[in-house]
Amino acid sequence: MAVQVRVICSSEDVVESGPGYRFSVDRYGRETPAFVIRFRGKVHAYLNECGHVPAQLDWQRGEFFDDSKLYLICSVHGALYAPETGRCLGGRCQGIGLKPLPVKETDGQIFLEYETDNG
Repeated sequence: MAVQVRVICSSEDVVESGPGYRFSVDRYGRETPAFVIRFRGKVHAYLNECGHVPAQLDWQRGEFFDDSKLYLICSVHGALYAPETGRCLGGRCQGIGLKPLPVKETDGQIFLEYETDNG
């Protein structure tokens, strides 16, 4: 396995506790919605699926935070998640957190890191 990187967006596209940036990843041979947000100065990315059912979280395109800007919220069920870990904090997620994606921020860009099979 080799680690590859892919540019998701510019760092300036993701503001602190503001709208997230939506993108997609190849998961099991199909395009799957994902998003990246900034919280307490760091970027975090997750699959755009509630832990309860595979419904997208954002209540409007890119809007993942609740009114307090402290939690990610599912638009369908109201489940709350910790922005820095994706951990379920309450609601219908029933302890099932968001699926994180490995990202890094370098030189004004946000990158997705993923493994490929070079065989």
